[in-house]
Amino acid sequence: MDRLVLDEKLESLVRCIRRVEQKRPPNLAALLSDPDAQDILVLNLSRAVQLCVDIGTHIIGSTDTPAPQTMGDVFVTLSSMGLIDGELAVRLRRSVGFRNVAVHNYNKVDWSIVFDISQRYLVDFRDYAIAMRGTSSGRH
Repeated sequence: MDRLVLDEKLESLVRCIRRVEQKRPPNLAALLSDPDAQDILVLNLSRAVQLCVDIGTHIIGSTDTPAPQTMGDVFVTLSSMGLIDGELAVRLRRSVGFRNVAVHNYNKVDWSIVFDISQRYLVDFRDYAIAMRGTSSGRH
């Protein structure tokens, strides 16, 4: 495993989380009326999901564990390896669905979901970064 690559991806993930925290409006109505905030949140949440997948794929690829078949399976595999909690794996697996809508069907984004993720679920990305940082420092 290339620790420099992993550390750079983890830093990018942390930047995405911070950017969402800095730019999320105080309520859904404010988000609905602010296309710039919409773009910033969706872009950074989509990047966060993709970075989580990339980080997991990088870690799994450095082992003899078979490669996951889907983006969501990356989190299931990491859980089966004991690197993340099963509940976190389920939540992150669901985040792939959000990312797919945001990337492929931006006009169908449900802004209440975006707002909810920005308010309640950034902790999942933080917890993931902490777990993967432990992997990059050799604790796992």
